[in-house]
Amino acid sequence: MPVVIPRLVLVPGMGLDGRSWSRLRRRVSADVVLLPGMGRSAPVPSVDDLAAALRAGLGDGPVVLAGHSQGCQVVAAAAVDPRVAGVVLLGPTTDPRLRRPRTLAREWLLTAACERWWQLPIVLLQWLTTGPRAMRALWRSAAPDPIGDRLRAVHVPVTVVRGTRDRLCRREWAAAVAAAAPSGRLVEVPGAAHVTVQTHPDDVAAVLRAAVRAVATPEGGQGAGGVSP
Repeated sequence: MPVVIPRLVLVPGMGLDGRSWSRLRRRVSADVVLLPGMGRSAPVPSVDDLAAALRAGLGDGPVVLAGHSQGCQVVAAAAVDPRVAGVVLLGPTTDPRLRRPRTLAREWLLTAACERWWQLPIVLLQWLTTGPRAMRALWRSAAPDPIGDRLRAVHVPVTVVRGTRDRLCRREWAAAVAAAAPSGRLVEVPGAAHVTVQTHPDDVAAVLRAAVRAVATPEGGQGAGGVSP
């Protein structure tokens, strides 16, 4: 029987844009939504307004939403939309222990030291495109937003992904985020740090494919999406 395959919709992390997903999109078919502070230099509104802008671009659905870093907080806020069939959170933020600038800077530097250095120019170019003003505004807006509270209202499968060397998304924090969702689970990528979408696209693609398969429905069921042959 033909099945309805949800579309993948991706939301970048702070300061990043579609280039952060380019290696992944060679492996899976997906759309990228750019928002203020995440690929766009426009003024950054509240997380609720960012989520509304994301929902406005979803189309008819069904979709699986995937966010990276601070994009996870926007995805979590948008995931109550009935068109959302599943959620993947890659390195979700913001651990309350990292809201103090000195602590955040230390953990960011320790995580950056574990990243693959070939990606540095790619990241810097994206940050320049988005701009420091929009990035600061996104941080101020999203950092205090309680992602766990958002996820308690999300009743679709939620997969939280972290790299085992990611100090911005420590294991206990990632596990707590996964546990907040009624249907949450945690997946760890061995040897990865924070920017898993660029450095470990095969691992992330496997998680995304599994998330889509898990919520595919028989044709004629709820939602409308691409239909498998």
